[in-house]
Amino acid sequence: MVVHAYRHALGQAPGDPAYADLETRLAARPKITVPAVTLDGATDALKPGGTASHAPMFVAGHEHRLIDAGHNLPQEAPEAFADAVLTVRAWR
Repeated sequence: MVVHAYRHALGQAPGDPAYADLETRLAARPKITVPAVTLDGATDALKPGGTASHAPMFVAGHEHRLIDAGHNLPQEAPEAFADAVLTVRAWR
């Protein structure tokens, strides 16, 4: 299942037809209307360059953080991950 998920994400395998409508709506890249803290691991080899450029997609409260970790932030930097969750909670 994991291999198929990666193949689908890379456009090399079809998705589940039950989610076709959702896939179509997400492909339009709608603005994100809920508050969010986004995190990038500074040594994440799976996302070179990170996701800071996604900031314009957020129209509610948003903060981007670069964390001294790799790809698995909840495991590698649990304090930073928890702080991001608590930050969003405090915004509400």
